[in-house]
Amino acid sequence: MPLRRNHWSVIVAAGLATSWACTTAAQSTRSQVANEAGIFTCTDARGRTLTADRPIADCADRQQRELGPSGTVRRTVEPSYTSHEQAERDERARQATLKASRVMEERRRDRALLARYPNATSHDRERGQSIAQVDAVIDMTRKRMAELDVERKALDDELEFYRRDVNRAPPALRRKLEDNGSSMQVQTEFLAAREEEKRRVNARFDEERERLRQFWPTTAGAGAPASR
Repeated sequence: MPLRRNHWSVIVAAGLATSWACTTAAQSTRSQVANEAGIFTCTDARGRTLTADRPIADCADRQQRELGPSGTVRRTVEPSYTSHEQAERDERARQATLKASRVMEERRRDRALLARYPNATSHDRERGQSIAQVDAVIDMTRKRMAELDVERKALDDELEFYRRDVNRAPPALRRKLEDNGSSMQVQTEFLAAREEEKRRVNARFDEERERLRQFWPTTAGAGAPASR
């Protein structure tokens, strides 16, 4: 009989020890979780500093900070926005990104231009060469138009014989007149395009010069562009 009581005493003691160990472990776990849990803090619309163990509802419209047990900032919780507010924020961010990209592209372009034209003289030289090429084409076009004009006068003189009835003019003569008129129209349009090209070239060099003036060394002739 005493042996049986001792047996049960051992069992009870073991159970109590196990229960105590579990309780201690649970308390340790809760303590660890409590230590790991952050403290949220913010300043509300009334200027009050609020703290809580979870994100603060009164500061949903403003930035909150989560602090660790040592008081260091673990993370920043951004405000909660409506869909409209978020869309506006996204658009502002997109515009800011585009602006930054434009600024970077402009700087890259300025560096490339400065490498190509380190001074006003090199830029004027390039302008002169570019304009000279266009002018050469314009001169050739005008010469061709002058030739067509001479040809037209000769055809008109020949057509004068049939002035009373132009329909009696030979088909070959009428074709020459039509071809001359078509060629003159083509050359006229081509000349207008080349003159517009010349204006674009000058405008481009003017714009480049304005950008580059801030980087070029100051010289007596740096302010005046080359003759066009």
